[in-house]
Amino acid sequence: MKAFQIRKYDKKAALLLAEVPRPSVKDNEVLVEVHASGLNLLDSKIKSGELKTILPYQFPLILGHDAAGTVIQVGKNVKHFKVGDPVYARPADFHIGTFAEYIAINENDLALKPKNISMEEAASIPLVALTAWQALVEIGNVQKGQKVFIQAGSGGVGTIAIQLAKYLGATVATTASEKSFDILKSLGADVLIDYKKQDFENVLQDYDLVLNSQDTATLKKSLHVLKPGGKLISISGPPTPDFARAIGAPWYIKMILSLTSSSVRKKAEKLGVQYSFLFMSANGKQLHEITKLIESGDIKPVVDKVFPFAQTNEALSYVESGRAKGKIVVKVR
Repeated sequence: MKAFQIRKYDKKAALLLAEVPRPSVKDNEVLVEVHASGLNLLDSKIKSGELKTILPYQFPLILGHDAAGTVIQVGKNVKHFKVGDPVYARPADFHIGTFAEYIAINENDLALKPKNISMEEAASIPLVALTAWQALVEIGNVQKGQKVFIQAGSGGVGTIAIQLAKYLGATVATTASEKSFDILKSLGADVLIDYKKQDFENVLQDYDLVLNSQDTATLKKSLHVLKPGGKLISISGPPTPDFARAIGAPWYIKMILSLTSSSVRKKAEKLGVQYSFLFMSANGKQLHEITKLIESGDIKPVVDKVFPFAQTNEALSYVESGRAKGKIVVKVR
């Protein structure tokens, strides 16, 4: 099969298109013929080596964390999927590789594709929707009537998180450039802040939850818009010792993360708010719940551009540019 891979960590090098063996299928896996793959900044961060301390991959490595396609083979222990099923998934860490014509995925990471969207739209969903779900439902426990601030509303996570927060009954504030305001209003955003002209810290107060996806300076400012007992959940770092323990990191990684996150953790404690770092994980059951929300019309995919598979490098460059509104997808077949 054809696949895009990297052979070492390198921020500037292009992905290499290679002919590689089609994956073999283990007892609890299905083989998916990939129709489309979503791109994420996570792919770029892995490629550059930025995450090598917490995700020590071996090379050569096929990148890609989102896939939509058709089941063409099932392992002998697979119970919930059959050949011919249209599916989508965010494969688990160390089992990624959706920039390819085929991928073997554990059935626990898989869900049936929503019936009312295309393969390209489905490929845009898993990683960002699971991130939003784990932040707002699992950790945040967002309730009706609460106030939620989602940074960078026009990004991949932002466009889904706004819709999920509205579904949960929250009032939603977000930051974006003014040219994105119309689409963000249509997704349900209540308070729109032009980050080029306004400082959100001067606009927002007494919020229940902040979903941070920006730099450390923005993270620290975000602590001040929370009410006592509020929650700041960051998907951009810094990781915490709790996260290190959760992934079974060695002691020296725990020490490093304890040091790098100590400043924000101390500031949060002083302000009487909670800080946590979220590195989303694959979860087919949660993706099944997200499927229901897509089929009911409560969440709609937002796709900026679809590139042909041969232009995966150009697609990743566009993701890295930060100009994308919603998600970027490559059409594999």
